[in-house]
Amino acid sequence: MFGKEKTAASSTSLQTMTAAPGGSGAATKIETVIGPTANFKGTVQSDGGLRIDGVFEGGIQIAGNLIIGESGKVIAEVNAQNVSVAGALKGTVKAAGRLEILSSGRVWGDISVASFLIDEGGFFRGQSIMPGEPDMPMLEAPASASADSSYANGADQ
Repeated sequence: MFGKEKTAASSTSLQTMTAAPGGSGAATKIETVIGPTANFKGTVQSDGGLRIDGVFEGGIQIAGNLIIGESGKVIAEVNAQNVSVAGALKGTVKAAGRLEILSSGRVWGDISVASFLIDEGGFFRGQSIMPGEPDMPMLEAPASASADSSYANGADQ
């Protein structure tokens, strides 16, 4: 009565998604779900995980994982442990762990992540920054290359 069978099936499928993307082994429960018929504007703050299959606009501050399903459409500033996108996301993403864009996923915006994975067919437009990345070393031209260029400019005449 009142969808008990459906609720049991949903909780079972959510429990199978407890492993963090990237196989780190850390278990993060999906505590909050925004369903495919929901349209939400505002800010979500949670110590757990969040799955979005509907439309969300605002801010997301979670300690767990964010999963955007294929039907999910998100316009937000995101701060999460790991982010997996199968739908669409527009905004900034800060992930302490990994951003994963699946083959049906689309991301527009700047990202700051420790690890980045994009499946074939996935889309990303923006800038990416990996914190802790060493600065690119300054490369010097080989000594023989600078000598060759002086001859090319007529220095031997």
